[in-house]
Amino acid sequence: MTRKLLAAALFTAMTPLAFAADYTIDDKGAHASINFKVKHLGYSWLTGRFNTFSGDFNYDANNVAASKINVNIDPASVDSNHAERDKHLKGKDFLDVSSFDSASFVSKKVEDLGNGKLKITGDFTLKGITKEVVIDANKIGEGQDPWGGYRVGFEGTTQIAMADYNMMDLGPASAQIELELHVEGIKK
Repeated sequence: MTRKLLAAALFTAMTPLAFAADYTIDDKGAHASINFKVKHLGYSWLTGRFNTFSGDFNYDANNVAASKINVNIDPASVDSNHAERDKHLKGKDFLDVSSFDSASFVSKKVEDLGNGKLKITGDFTLKGITKEVVIDANKIGEGQDPWGGYRVGFEGTTQIAMADYNMMDLGPASAQIELELHVEGIKK
């Protein structure tokens, strides 16, 4: 019996256990991204990203519903790989960065759908307008990193309506902006 207890203790000590923990989004190591795409007049896709953002979250694999997420985005960091277009995106027709220097997401509810799938409901604020959005998310994985830290990663998608945030009307084919999120958190 002693060998079984010793083996169980060693296995437990060597296996990372998931407990409620606070994480910082790894935006410094480029292990996180906020990407977008929108149909350009229905003819092609315009893609881009926000280069500057920060955030943190609390996550417990044993109590996913208790998770909390906060993300702040600098809309002036929009990058569509075209300087003139980025200037237009930063203007009053779209992001109006001279009047609104931040955007944010704050979770209200996180649902565990099983098999690593999550439904995250929260408030997204852009241009001073707050609307509820739902993010369909997947847990990618978690565990020890090579530097002695602990990480957990997720991906997610959602859509926002351009009209909800008083953006230029580009027609029905371009009414929705698709957001693709990749988040890797480092345990604090």
